[in-house]
Amino acid sequence: MQINTMGLVLRAVRVGEADQILTVLTPGNGVLSASARGSLRLKNKLFSACGLFCYSEFAITLGRKTNFIDSAAVSKVFHGLSKTVEGTALAAYLSELTITLAPEPPESADCLRLLLNTLYMTAEQKRPLRQLKAIYEMRTMTQAGYMPGVLACDVCARYDGCDFYLDPVAGRLLCADCAAKEHRAPNLDPGALYALRHICLAEDAKLFNFTLTDQSQRRLGRVCEQYVAAHLDYQPKSLEFLHGVLE
Repeated sequence: MQINTMGLVLRAVRVGEADQILTVLTPGNGVLSASARGSLRLKNKLFSACGLFCYSEFAITLGRKTNFIDSAAVSKVFHGLSKTVEGTALAAYLSELTITLAPEPPESADCLRLLLNTLYMTAEQKRPLRQLKAIYEMRTMTQAGYMPGVLACDVCARYDGCDFYLDPVAGRLLCADCAAKEHRAPNLDPGALYALRHICLAEDAKLFNFTLTDQSQRRLGRVCEQYVAAHLDYQPKSLEFLHGVLE
């Protein structure tokens, strides 16, 4: 069976002299692996549309064991990603995280939209990279059904007015007083807490529309990363490199 679909190339692995195995995020079929034969040859019809982070229209034959890309037409290339090591590293991490989560329809359509927007923001340097990383991490977890409790303290229902603690394993939010009773130190200042709520609850069109101080960015980043790590069985290998270039 052949399908026609838009898709974003998350991974491209060279096989032999000129072939590639692509991992592609699609809206209607989730994450697919497919062989792109001859796609590394400059004159091959697949060459321009099968590069890493290319958003293209694919014709894919779905086989019992292997899928094959029959044709591809590029729609968007995020050229700005390659201008900085930091941007490239973030894109690699987001792609690996997406492959690990392996969203299925209908969540895969939301994930694709989010990843395209995040890559655009990264390529055009529209937002700080730490902020974009945190947005993608927590929003994808929310889309996958793992949204933490972010509205109020899980014990006393306090909403604001102090620092808070988010338990990365249980997803419970505790105010500073209730956290102290459980021997936990707050990990969210007011700015980071506001941003966390915004990421989890805002409509798509307003998702990226907030700013943070450097301190709040770092707190939010640590909390989101810890939350993802607590709910994944696998830590992306690209994360260590990303840490190195963002420091």
